[in-house]
Amino acid sequence: MILLRFYFLRQALTNMKRNLTVHILSLGTIVACLLILGAFLLLFVNLNNWLGHWGSALSMSVYLKDGTSAYKRDKIDTFIRSLPGAEIRRFISKEDAMEDLKAALGEEADFLDKLTRNPLPASYEVVFEGPDANSLNPEEIKGQLSSLDGVEDVQHSRQWLNRLEGFLHIVRLIGGIIGGLLCLCVVFIVTNTIRLTIYSRREEIEILKLVGATDRFVKAPFLLEGMVQGVLGGGITLLALFLGYVAFSWKGITLIGSVPLEFVFLPAGYMILFFSLSMALGIMGSFVAIGRFI
Repeated sequence: MILLRFYFLRQALTNMKRNLTVHILSLGTIVACLLILGAFLLLFVNLNNWLGHWGSALSMSVYLKDGTSAYKRDKIDTFIRSLPGAEIRRFISKEDAMEDLKAALGEEADFLDKLTRNPLPASYEVVFEGPDANSLNPEEIKGQLSSLDGVEDVQHSRQWLNRLEGFLHIVRLIGGIIGGLLCLCVVFIVTNTIRLTIYSRREEIEILKLVGATDRFVKAPFLLEGMVQGVLGGGITLLALFLGYVAFSWKGITLIGSVPLEFVFLPAGYMILFFSLSMALGIMGSFVAIGRFI
């Protein structure tokens, strides 16, 4: 039995070698489809991670009116420090805000030098820590801060949490539709690749059938061929996704206050699921080709 399985695998690899160009093009297309699917999955995982992070932390950005005096700033500063669990991580002056914006825009920040005045407000970055942070009412605190003289606006991280939850629902829906179409595309590609291999070996298949070869004996190499394509496609895709993650994971994002958004890679369970899906799609494509042409 082991020798028979080894024969099937060797035959599958021989088929791929005989039609190397076709299989390389097919593999490239499969990887492209799986990369799009994997990118959606990676985005989904990170959005879920950020939602969990925001749900367990509370931060606020307190924006000041232009021309707020030092006296009013001291009163705002004192009030913030009196809030339970509040810690002022950073005071951002108008000049600091402009420098941060220029740094974020990079080479595209030249147009900011043409502004006649700095339109960005000064602000406080406030983080609430401690055992009572989760029980705080951010809307109540926002109302208290907004009523202070010199405060222009207040935003808190849980506002973005509600917006992101709605966005995540849309991402799930779009990802499900696109993912289904991409899976069908992978099956179609594998089916046509195996079909070309069957055509190239049709005379050999006829001889095997004439000498008494069973259907299982004839079909097994083609099933393995599709499985190998799925395994290679899934492996290359995961490697490409990991390299992309390594390239961009060092870049932190801060949207509200000082709550950092860290990029994470796919957990082990997701990687196993993704790899199994790619292998299953390869086998499915082989089944379709074999059922139609043998």
